[in-house]
Amino acid sequence: MLHLSDTHFGTEQPRVVEALVALAAQQRPDVVVLSGDITQRARPAQFRAAKAFVDRLGAPVLAIPGNHDIALLDVWARLTRPYARYAQVFGADLEPVVSSPDWLIVGVNTTRAWRHVHGEVSAAQIARVATVLSAATPEQLRVVVVHQPLAVPAGGEASNLLRGHAEATRAWAQAGADIVMGGHIHLPFTLPLQGLGRRLCVVQAGTAVSTRTRPGVPNSVNLLRWADAAGTPELAIGNEPPPAGRCLIERWDFSERLQAFVRAEVTVVQPER
Repeated sequence: MLHLSDTHFGTEQPRVVEALVALAAQQRPDVVVLSGDITQRARPAQFRAAKAFVDRLGAPVLAIPGNHDIALLDVWARLTRPYARYAQVFGADLEPVVSSPDWLIVGVNTTRAWRHVHGEVSAAQIARVATVLSAATPEQLRVVVVHQPLAVPAGGEASNLLRGHAEATRAWAQAGADIVMGGHIHLPFTLPLQGLGRRLCVVQAGTAVSTRTRPGVPNSVNLLRWADAAGTPELAIGNEPPPAGRCLIERWDFSERLQAFVRAEVTVVQPER
């Protein structure tokens, strides 16, 4: 699975776009997850550019909107048809689900037209996602996709947490989620959550192709490799044979020197079964 976020088309860098297309061609993901802020200002031309880009990635795409995908300056559109431009390009389903023998990926629309930045997840959304998760098979890696983060490391990002995050964390962990992935803050990290009685990781992506990087944090994406049975060579580390049910979460950063995405970090997660 190739996880992209915060592409912010309208501020994209062509050389980074081309490097990401090359990475997708090299890695050939089963599915691409795009966790919001696809455009910078929700303009039709920006959505068209984003669609042209994802069409080059060579895999099915699960996308959800971010706060930037709702028109900011067009107040009438924001209040009456906030997702019309998004839906014209990425479809009217704002909470898509992808299910295959290996993956169960559940999208959640955490944007709200009356909130310019902050996200929210409702009790009804929490319950819907838990119901979908509870029907997963043991072979599926169970992933929930939100835009605003469900958890952040200790520090100054608490104000960006998803409203309703505590309730969602408890319910989704209990229902069987393995990973909750998102974006919004342009900071990539993998954060195992504690005190839930079950393993659950938050996986955040940086900004994939935009100029809107943070100081010292390059453009970055995540690549997840999952095997429900032993013997998958790409899940091996060194000479160690890959055990069943291990997920590798790889962060790939854009290298200015190489003009390509390079693997910067690997985190090994063993989901509970």
